[in-house]
Amino acid sequence: MQAEYDGRQIVGIDLHRRRSVIVRMSEAGEKLETVRIDNDPVALALEIAKAGPDPEVVLEATYGWYWAVDVLTAAGAQVHLAHPLG
Repeated sequence: MQAEYDGRQIVGIDLHRRRSVIVRMSEAGEKLETVRIDNDPVALALEIAKAGPDPEVVLEATYGWYWAVDVLTAAGAQVHLAHPLG
């Protein structure tokens, strides 16, 4: 996996109650990085900053997703909510 990539990125977030998993991918589907963070607005903002300007982010719409969407949109991300069973 490569942490440095200067193209547009797609980010998937598996949001859990205490920790979350974030996967960054290139537009071609190449996995760039997978990290696990504690659910904290600062930690999330630091990780999403690695995705460059205006990343596409898919976030699981589970209990407690509101704070994450606020952090992501403030960072300039295009956020898409996904149904966890869909």
